[in-house]
Amino acid sequence: MPAPSTESSTGPVQSVSDTISLAPAAALAATLDCSSVPRAGDALPPIWHWLYFWSAAPQAELGADGHPQTGGFLPDLGLPRRMAAGGRITFNAPLRIGAQAERVSRVLSIEHKEGRSGRLAFVTVEHEIKADGVTAIREEQDIVYRDAVQAGQPGQTPAKPTPAPADADWRRDIAPSEVLLFRYSALTFNGHRIHYDRDYARNAEGYPDLVVHGPLIATLLLDALARVAPEAVVREYRFKAVRPTFLGHGFAVCGRRAEDGKHIELWAQDHEGWLTMSAQAVLA
Repeated sequence: MPAPSTESSTGPVQSVSDTISLAPAAALAATLDCSSVPRAGDALPPIWHWLYFWSAAPQAELGADGHPQTGGFLPDLGLPRRMAAGGRITFNAPLRIGAQAERVSRVLSIEHKEGRSGRLAFVTVEHEIKADGVTAIREEQDIVYRDAVQAGQPGQTPAKPTPAPADADWRRDIAPSEVLLFRYSALTFNGHRIHYDRDYARNAEGYPDLVVHGPLIATLLLDALARVAPEAVVREYRFKAVRPTFLGHGFAVCGRRAEDGKHIELWAQDHEGWLTMSAQAVLA
């Protein structure tokens, strides 16, 4: 297999301003069945900033998959399929509901690889979010680009599955539904058809069913932590998608606390016990 090649990008800088309004946060709380409703002035829970700073491309500028076409801010690498692969986030200061905020983004790097199902590229995007002149969040977002699916091929050739850890301190079982996926797509303005168009997911991208959003699973992992440690303040969070999760089966979000009390290991596992996402949180 050829060695991966990495390049630093000097692409455009993108700046998006937004109001951290109450309605999206309240809607996500309802979608996740949270016991409390956010209020104006509250600190936004960690990674709920994904509800804001939409990339609202005109309908005419969308690709066949429902994503904005590449070639603008995100590069066109000749690989038509793309989805979230992971990320690393530092929370420096609260991002409060009602605040005026700005997100400045740039493409940090592009790494080309050869995978089991063909060519791959990993694009890392750096985001800095400021409110009231203070940097609240720094984030590196990994996006995987893939080749088109050939007729009769699966959408992703999975690696040999990894068993999920068996010694969780807590576990929450999730029964995903079309409604859950639709609501999360709507709240994040995510038009990717693999999450709501079953015919497209199967016929165009080779998946067996609708795909559960990686960012939704990453959100549910932190939500499970908040349920068992409601006073915990997350300072750092990193996550990596390991294996797709599909509609039709339940999955679990789990976690355990290290002996120091600050480092938290989080993971998601499918109905067969295979690891689907690994994550780590560092508490204040």
